[in-house]
Amino acid sequence: FFFFFFLLLSVLLQYTDKEEVVLWMNTVGPYHNRQETYKYFSLPFCAGSKKTISHYHETLGEALQGVELEFSGLDIRFKDEVMQTTYCEIDLDKAKRDAFVYAIKNHYWYQMYIDDLPIWGIVGEADENGEDHYLWTYKKLEIGFNGNRIVDVNLTSEGKVRLVPNTRISMSYSVKWKKSDVKFEDRFDKYLDPSFFQHRIHWFSIFNSFMMVIFLVGLVSMILMRTLRKDYARYSKEEEMDDMDRDLGDEYGWKQVHGDVFRPSSHPLIFSSLIGSGCQIFSVSLIVIIVAMVEDLYTERGSMLSTAIFVYAATSPVNGYFGGSLYAKQGGRRWIKQMFIGAFMIPAMVCGTAFFINFIAIYYHASRAIPFGTMVAVCCICFFVILPLNLVGTILGRNLSGQPNFPCRVNAVPRPIPEKKWFMEPAVIVCLGGILPFGSIFIEMYFIFTSFWAYKIYYVYGFMMLVLVILCIVTVCVTIVCTYFLLNAEDYRWQWTSFLSAASTAVYVYMYSFYYYFFKTKMYGLFQTSFYFGYMAVFSTALGIMCGAVGYMGTSAFVRKIYTNVKID
Repeated sequence: FFFFFFLLLSVLLQYTDKEEVVLWMNTVGPYHNRQETYKYFSLPFCAGSKKTISHYHETLGEALQGVELEFSGLDIRFKDEVMQTTYCEIDLDKAKRDAFVYAIKNHYWYQMYIDDLPIWGIVGEADENGEDHYLWTYKKLEIGFNGNRIVDVNLTSEGKVRLVPNTRISMSYSVKWKKSDVKFEDRFDKYLDPSFFQHRIHWFSIFNSFMMVIFLVGLVSMILMRTLRKDYARYSKEEEMDDMDRDLGDEYGWKQVHGDVFRPSSHPLIFSSLIGSGCQIFSVSLIVIIVAMVEDLYTERGSMLSTAIFVYAATSPVNGYFGGSLYAKQGGRRWIKQMFIGAFMIPAMVCGTAFFINFIAIYYHASRAIPFGTMVAVCCICFFVILPLNLVGTILGRNLSGQPNFPCRVNAVPRPIPEKKWFMEPAVIVCLGGILPFGSIFIEMYFIFTSFWAYKIYYVYGFMMLVLVILCIVTVCVTIVCTYFLLNAEDYRWQWTSFLSAASTAVYVYMYSFYYYFFKTKMYGLFQTSFYFGYMAVFSTALGIMCGAVGYMGTSAFVRKIYTNVKID
């Protein structure tokens, strides 16, 4: 699918001499608030005289990201140079002057596209005293071509004119064409920042996290192997005792809760839905990263978001399979309700946050406001794609792996949980469980945040894949250790504890987002603040659900393994 898409795109982006080249005007907004964007013509700019191409949205991802493509009206043709030409005039009354002055004071800049290549320009500038304000009126375009394809675009803003009310300002442009040696497939390389993403600290953080994984896996393996070997030896010795000696002996440890360790978790419907959603998020993350490594998704507007939506819908059977099978194993009866909750848990969270922010965007008249048609399209995907596929996965999960084939019988009456030291309480284990996983990814979080909230294009998906693998390994190791200590204290409430201790990584990520907002950015205003913390809450919650599911799945295999290998009467 992606191969044929990019093949078709490469064919469409070829030109013949004097063929029309469209200059699209996208958005304008304050430099420090990347997500607070408005239509380019929301400022009193004027358009050229050409009116043949109308405003449109190309993809679902563009619509959700607030891409507002409007035709500039400029007549540009392939390899046809244009000397400085006036294309329109602005009658600068007081209202228009105030709008430009406000934009200049808030460092507004605009974005344009030629042949899908982004171009940025600044609206204007103020003098040193901040009293006089100047508008750039001359767009000087220099376009590079290689054969019959456009491979490079540069914009130079000139013609600084002071903003004086009740005057007329002429807007002009020029186009110069030049041959370039840049290959078409490499034309986005100029927008990348290797010095930032491939800095030594990035490599060092990956190496540091990798060494942490080796150390942690070795430590966990050594401790558990030695400790479990002692436990097995002690339990085997107890088996050889007669009843009186066993009664006089000091029985303790994880074997004592064998009759309750496979007891259904509290609130099994919610728990199984969370596990299913977490497995789906992990599948989506893995597939999208692999696709991004194979195809340069950053070269197409909205392609990353469109790909994520498509993959999320396609992987809905994963959610149904793992959630449905776990719910069946725990004796759940209301499987249809569980299927609906599992299917709509993540979409409802994302859509609810998006709709809340959408009201603020509508109030601000921002381009980030999601059109009604796009909302309908997303709802149709949820009801007609995600829900049926989730139903298929649920039926398969219940029938193929929904039998509770536990290695131990579950007692009819729950065993009392003895008192233990404060640091062995589940609440403490949950709070401490996310520290090491967060420590393995927080450097990568800085690069991801900077690419999304600032003007960097993230392209090092190999690093992201390594970090995802490292995060999963560290999470599984930490939750296994936490669960072993909990069971050894004869507390069988390991299911929610393993999930929450792994999911607590998200709490530390969200706390880090506060630090990043106040100390690494210059964002301001209600719209940008609500957008930032709203979507960071969605990101952190999704990350927490994924980590919780990964931690639970690894811990579940560990618990099943240790109770399979011990003799139980």
